[in-house]
Amino acid sequence: MAGLSTAFVALAALCWGLSGGIGGILMANGWDAFVVSFYRGAIGLLFVLVWLALRPRDSGLASRRLWFWSAIAGVGVAGNFAFYFVSISEGSVAVAATLMYCAPVYVYLVSFALKLESPTLPKWAAIAMVMLGVVLLTRIFEIGSGSVTPLGVGAGLLSGLFYAVFIFGFKYAAPHGSPQAILVIAFAVLVVILILPGDADQAVAVLSTPSWPLFAILGVLGAGLSFILYIVGLNHTAPAVASILAMVEPVTASLFGVVVLDETLVGLQILGMGLILITVTALSVYSSARGSYPLTE
Repeated sequence: MAGLSTAFVALAALCWGLSGGIGGILMANGWDAFVVSFYRGAIGLLFVLVWLALRPRDSGLASRRLWFWSAIAGVGVAGNFAFYFVSISEGSVAVAATLMYCAPVYVYLVSFALKLESPTLPKWAAIAMVMLGVVLLTRIFEIGSGSVTPLGVGAGLLSGLFYAVFIFGFKYAAPHGSPQAILVIAFAVLVVILILPGDADQAVAVLSTPSWPLFAILGVLGAGLSFILYIVGLNHTAPAVASILAMVEPVTASLFGVVVLDETLVGLQILGMGLILITVTALSVYSSARGSYPLTE
């Protein structure tokens, strides 16, 4: 069972990586980033509703705290999806995915502010290393001549920040109900939030467009199947192992961008990506080993 659970976590990360590339294809074909994000979440909602219907016990839906923290998680996942795809549309899949992978750094910073975690020199050094990686990856020192716009950089960082919000919301909702109940509320909140800023005409047009199979695949891989696999897989996967396997997502997304979308990365960007991935993975493994990384408790 442990081996199967590890495979579930790796498969979930692979699905998330592929979803970034699929979203990139859709936006390259003219689809609005918010519409793409909306359908990713809406299809995910259908999956977790079925999961909750099949396993309704101990849902905790009568708990106000469950609803409150799950709604916070929903705001987080809505912002994560939307800003991730905005970042892709303004830059590249590789850059957007790697910037989003900085989420554990935000978790640390928020934990420092809330006094949930004690700041130490090694932690600050790791955060500084990630920031250096961000500078090299985005080539922010030569904005205007690079392939990533300032909006793309900001949106990528915000996608990581909102993912951190999702992590905290999920953590504090977990004691009050089941994961499937939390995800149902979170994705429902996402649908309500993202239906407003999207192009209404495009949102309707998706239902009859020849591109609908891509939207369906995006929703299944990017939200419906992947979140279920990840949550189920965590039950029998060591947190440190899950943290390492999560690196499959940005690596898969980057390879998809280079191979399928014909994106390019220069040497400094590859160096920056390596600094971010290695440092963030080390931070996550360290936190997981101590039992302090929220989503793995």
